[in-house]
Amino acid sequence: MKTLSQPTLILSLLSLLLLLFLLAQFPPPAQAKFSRLGVHRPRSPTQARRQPDDDDVESDFVTFYYNQTLDHFNYRPESYTTFRQRYIVNVKHWGGGGATTNAPILVYFGLEGRIEHALENIGFLTENAPHFKALLLYIEHRYYGESVPFGSWEKAGYLTSAQAMADYAAVILHVKRTHSAGNSPVIVVGGSYGGMLASWFRLKYPHIALGALASSAPILYFDGVKPGGGYYSIVSKDFKEASESCYKTIRKSWVEIERVASKRNGLSILSKKFKTCSRLRRTFDLKDYLDSLYSEAAQYDEPPDYPVGIVCSAIDGAPNDDVLGQIFAGVVAYMGDSSCYDVASDSAPPAPSASAWSWQMCSELVFPIGHDGGDDTMFPPAPFDLKSFTKICRSRFGIVPQPHWVTTFYGGHVCKSINIYTSNIITQ
Repeated sequence: MKTLSQPTLILSLLSLLLLLFLLAQFPPPAQAKFSRLGVHRPRSPTQARRQPDDDDVESDFVTFYYNQTLDHFNYRPESYTTFRQRYIVNVKHWGGGGATTNAPILVYFGLEGRIEHALENIGFLTENAPHFKALLLYIEHRYYGESVPFGSWEKAGYLTSAQAMADYAAVILHVKRTHSAGNSPVIVVGGSYGGMLASWFRLKYPHIALGALASSAPILYFDGVKPGGGYYSIVSKDFKEASESCYKTIRKSWVEIERVASKRNGLSILSKKFKTCSRLRRTFDLKDYLDSLYSEAAQYDEPPDYPVGIVCSAIDGAPNDDVLGQIFAGVVAYMGDSSCYDVASDSAPPAPSASAWSWQMCSELVFPIGHDGGDDTMFPPAPFDLKSFTKICRSRFGIVPQPHWVTTFYGGHVCKSINIYTSNIITQ
């Protein structure tokens, strides 16, 4: 095979980045919703994906385990403790390594979930591997799936984005060595939090990754760089585009909830109206449940179900003289018909992955997401309150959030575009 010159190689890889950008329409992974701390709900039955077991994974995907260093940034003896980090390789279309080929390695960065879910849901890597003769590498994030140091997320002091990216660097270099791919360029890709890691990895490890593709990656959603109400404005926009009458009904439902609650036995009336599994103790639980439902429907508004449409069709189809009846109809349409609905935010212990993600949000990934209460939102005013958030984090984990660390370590205020500091990063 003819060896390409460096300029030709760079142009080839930039073409690859452009193609990936055009194809980067994969959905955000489950559990990727940046909700307020303590709010973590399973996805609606209408949106539940088939979660593949290891036996479901095609034979083209081979699972390996790397003895990963626990702490990459400390040199005390305990730092050299290792844990088994899972990664998956697909060499079906691999063009081979060595000095005579430029076949790339496409690396998918795992996020807050099991890595095999990416094999089921992320299609464009496998779709483009034949064209570029690429090796595909999927790396599981530490403290998620099977890659959990000490067997529990509770010893989460080593759970940081910087440690995760150092893990990825070590695994990538290991795979390049084992496949004689020292000259193969690496393109890292990810969505949501994984997309943030891909962008930051290109910043911190430009000698390893030639380019990065970050889909739905809120890298500027920290420390006041972007408006805190932007997330909910987009959710509102999705609902308004689906049905303006639905949007208006949701917008006025919050006042109606408080009006009913102010009545004698008002919380009991609301509990009966929404068939809650336990009596409501405060309106916050009901409003928070609906907030999460609408946000989740918008985040996973995928074909063929289009859950925003499902919710709005039910709301618009119910008698319009009963606002709360319309809202409940949307709940039933989205969650399915049930004898009761588990509305209370603290009614069940969170899953291990949710607890690990909450730790990350309470430590360094402090997303100041709230409701700005403007004209472009269907949600009531509820700005992000760092004091309240800190109180929750202290109570749950005994830690104080560091809201300025991400912009200090990765940039933000100085660079409204991350590309100022480096090249070949595509964000969307």
